[in-house]
Amino acid sequence: MGWAIALHGGAGDIPLSLPPERRLPREAGLRHCLHIGVEALKANTPALDVVELVVRELENIPHFNAGKGSVLTTQGTVEMEACIMDGTKRCGAVSGLTTVVNPISLARLVMEKTPHIYLAFDGAEAFAREQGVETVDSSHFITPENVERLQQAKEANRVQIDYTQPLHKDEKKETPEADGDSKLGTVGCVAVDSLGNLASATSTGGLVNKMVGRIGDTPIIGAGTYANSLCAVSATGKGEAIIRGTVARDVAAVMEFKCVSLKEAAAYVVEEGTPKGNVGLVAVSATGEVTMPFNTTGMFRACATEDGYSEIGIWPSVQN
Repeated sequence: MGWAIALHGGAGDIPLSLPPERRLPREAGLRHCLHIGVEALKANTPALDVVELVVRELENIPHFNAGKGSVLTTQGTVEMEACIMDGTKRCGAVSGLTTVVNPISLARLVMEKTPHIYLAFDGAEAFAREQGVETVDSSHFITPENVERLQQAKEANRVQIDYTQPLHKDEKKETPEADGDSKLGTVGCVAVDSLGNLASATSTGGLVNKMVGRIGDTPIIGAGTYANSLCAVSATGKGEAIIRGTVARDVAAVMEFKCVSLKEAAAYVVEEGTPKGNVGLVAVSATGEVTMPFNTTGMFRACATEDGYSEIGIWPSVQN
């Protein structure tokens, strides 16, 4: 047993040709946030505080689809959502945020300061003002890169993949997919501290060119985010598929009911329980196991354990 941490910055059809200017800042962001989480765990910070701290930092990095980097709705607006949960099943979630700088911290306040689990839209915004959390004008979240992404998605008439490269004028537009593309760039963190306490946190801006009011898997307990006494899970990928598959909860259920390890349970859910190209997840167990499976082309991910193991990656690791 020992502490362990894993985080992600989104899974999906991440091309091997992803330009350095889009790849390197995300890798640097993961490395920075992993370091913050590791140092906190070494200082005996509780797992719940660690995942909130790490996700807050990820939300502040505009290269990810959460907080400052949140993608835009079909109307060019931002609607952010987040969820946090610990191993005792305490949880809080928020959706439809337009002014809150760190949605994950508001989700924790819902968990700790209300009798509810989930607040959304005007009610969540009012609660944020009531609690005195940091808010800014919604224009703070609208980055040039995301304006470009929205324009590209509108031109292609589709819900847009976050890492898709802009089409050149002489290139033929791709055929729109009926159920849209993945919400790449979502961020998440799971941790177990040295006392065995577990926690999970996930935050996102959702889908590029999504309908106003659309809610994805991130804030839905058991879909994008889950923790219990066995494990903590944060998922990313195609939100609708993750909701249908109750992905995060299924990892814990397979562990419990099939009596298998975290790695086996997560692999089963990703490989057998969800259609290929739809999901990635990071998970830790109460005994310090860590796993980061995905059935997409890639997943921005990082992890570390108390015994000194660490990994940062995007595409599948080369097996020797």
